[in-house]
Amino acid sequence: MIDILYTILIFSGLMVLFKLFDRLKVDNLQAIAVNYFVAGICGIVAMDGKIQVTGGLGFDNPNPQYFIPTAIIIGFLFGVVFNLIAYGTQKIGISITSVANKISLIIPVIFGIWWFQESANFVKITGLILALLAIYFSTITAGKLKFNKKYLLLLLLIFLGQGLADSTFKFAQVNCVDATNSPSFFTLIFFASGITGSIFVFIKVIQKKTIIKFKNVFWGILLGIPNYFTLHFFFKALEELPASQVYPIVNMGIIVFLTLIGTAIFREKLSGTNWMGIVLAVIAIALITFSNEIFNSFG
Repeated sequence: MIDILYTILIFSGLMVLFKLFDRLKVDNLQAIAVNYFVAGICGIVAMDGKIQVTGGLGFDNPNPQYFIPTAIIIGFLFGVVFNLIAYGTQKIGISITSVANKISLIIPVIFGIWWFQESANFVKITGLILALLAIYFSTITAGKLKFNKKYLLLLLLIFLGQGLADSTFKFAQVNCVDATNSPSFFTLIFFASGITGSIFVFIKVIQKKTIIKFKNVFWGILLGIPNYFTLHFFFKALEELPASQVYPIVNMGIIVFLTLIGTAIFREKLSGTNWMGIVLAVIAIALITFSNEIFNSFG
């Protein structure tokens, strides 16, 4: 559970940095691209400069052929989805974009239950339903979700892209990645994401819609180091608990923590509906985390 806590805290810290980016007029696109390359360098340092595809520490690594393809797929999806989220936040708003991103947790959870035969008792299912309701109620504005229907495809791409990335990550964790070769895996992911992000930046530079600024590179460097450790601790959490527990707990924990930061530091105001969503999130976390214990108590 400590790795889940670290994941929540570090990822929430990244979101606070993005909040500061807006105030400091930092170009998200450039900072994100730089951040992925910095995170990749952190991976190189962690693996001591030695690329390792096969596993160790008692892990048989039955399918090493999946190692490079899954890393590239995840990296590409991370790079695309992160930029889609930034675009959606600008065009549609933070609330609705956040709903599309967070609600994607249902894809890896279903994948874990179906593909890896993870437990799915009624307590866990109840927790998942409450988690989805919590995401909705904690992110709506003025009691409603409103957006131009032409952005429906964008929201669908965010939902599917994030869900596919998380599911592929779980597949790799089970089939070809362990604690020994995970730094190499993370490095491939981050460099693939960095290349993807750089393509977006390059297009904007060619179109003369932006110029490279040192300020963006500087903040990208600061963002990249904690970004690496977010993936590091998230992977360790997946080794300790089923994906059907990890993904909902991380998503709900981030919502709760960011809500507390928003109200305490940034003086954001929450409606009664938003607070109801936070309460539902806490209940959902408890049900999903202790689903087996609660279910067995009925037996």
